[in-house]
Amino acid sequence: MADSTGQEPTETGHTGAVVADPYDRMAWRDLYARSAALRELAAELAARHAHTTDLLADAFLAAYLAAPRVREAAEMAPSRLFNREVVAELAASPGFAALRRETAGDPYAAALAVLAEAPALRLLLDRTEPVREAADRAAEARRSAGRPARTAGETARQAGATAGALGAGATSSDGAAGPASAPAAPAGQAASRAEAAARQALEAATPGIRAAARTATAQAVRVTREEAALMRAWGVGHGELERMPYEERARLAERLRTGRLARWAELIGRFRQMADGERARKVENATGELIGVTLGDDLSRVLPSELAHLGLPELRAVFAARYAAGELMLYDSRGEQTTGQGAVIACVDTSHSMYEEGPGGITREAWSKACALALLDQARHARRDFVGILFSAADKLQVFRFPAGRPAPVERVLEFAETFLGGGTSYQRPLSAAAALLAEEFDTAARGRGDIVLITDDECGVTEQWTREWQEARHRLGFRLFGFAVGAPTATASGSVLEALCDNLRPIEDLTDVRAAADLFRLI
Repeated sequence: MADSTGQEPTETGHTGAVVADPYDRMAWRDLYARSAALRELAAELAARHAHTTDLLADAFLAAYLAAPRVREAAEMAPSRLFNREVVAELAASPGFAALRRETAGDPYAAALAVLAEAPALRLLLDRTEPVREAADRAAEARRSAGRPARTAGETARQAGATAGALGAGATSSDGAAGPASAPAAPAGQAASRAEAAARQALEAATPGIRAAARTATAQAVRVTREEAALMRAWGVGHGELERMPYEERARLAERLRTGRLARWAELIGRFRQMADGERARKVENATGELIGVTLGDDLSRVLPSELAHLGLPELRAVFAARYAAGELMLYDSRGEQTTGQGAVIACVDTSHSMYEEGPGGITREAWSKACALALLDQARHARRDFVGILFSAADKLQVFRFPAGRPAPVERVLEFAETFLGGGTSYQRPLSAAAALLAEEFDTAARGRGDIVLITDDECGVTEQWTREWQEARHRLGFRLFGFAVGAPTATASGSVLEALCDNLRPIEDLTDVRAAADLFRLI
């Protein structure tokens, strides 16, 4: 029956279990409109269970809000008490605080948490259908209990209007004004009984709801942490993710999960963490182990006794003269050399043999690409250009440039990491390309002392003419060549081509050991 507005009377109370302002609910509606996965989940659940879209919204808001608050049961519409109980148990789960560290303020991560919770929620809804049916019966009974009173009130209003029009105050034979209304007590009692039954059913289901909520939260924590770790492993910062549109972020996550190097994300992450730690250990202007005293004009290594001369006006001229002549006493050292200023160039072998697996099932390619991505981080941290050169046979070469003054697009980084050329191995063309890039940088920006890192698993010959040109370029530009022979110990043997070309060469046998390259990130 409709009320005086022509609408069927509805139950009182809130339909949303989480207290949220309109802007927060707008975030949910906006995300829902853009996420096909959320809409498909909502449609699937709504086809079998009532009020499930409200439940998904509550689960999202609980994960998204900075300080979520679940409404008291007395504030809720009876039909949504089940939703309220589920969300309350989610918020009380042991892992909920850990989940919110990944999702608070991040609508994408909160939506990912909802999707991760879906299997546990789906099973819970199937098992507790009678509980929600009891709540719906209670809600309908309460609506029905309100109808007689509304009907009587409308009849009395109409009777009063008629009496006024006739100018008479008609009364019923028992002295009551207007017709007697139907008694509401039986309907009210029925509603109370239905509500009591619904409460009992919900209380009986609470242990199962609690267990399902804990399972759902644990699954959401696992999924959101894995995705956050995946993004970090590939060098995608949190700030960059927050600025990324939902659709683009979803596509990026899918590509990272399913790309060629997806299974090596943990290795890539360990490489980057190791490199970051080595950067923290590196002392600026320190050149290695102190071995004595020498003469020179490097003020960063002047002995304290020399600096003391500056404190005496009569000796300042002596200090200046010795500085001009390069005869100041300095600490002498050996070992690690100062870092370069020019570009960092990673020449990565992508010949067929790089597919070969080593310990832990890690391929040579995976180790090499992880090292190259860490070098990209290293270059950007030092505000140096980075160039990735992928090579194999002499006719196969691909160059990826990442200038220091511009952002490194994630799509371009992934393209560099996932490209594989195949074929044989030739050093000459990639090293010549690297030297040409350093020469261009030197001629246009006057930056020298670049660093080239050659990562390969094979040996190959070089011509005498090429070797002469290479040595001339190295002398003019002042660059260094670091070499890694991955799974190829003979390539580092005395007298090998790599041993003759590289300033610093080492074999890599254990592909699970990222520390084998640690000192590289203190030198570059």
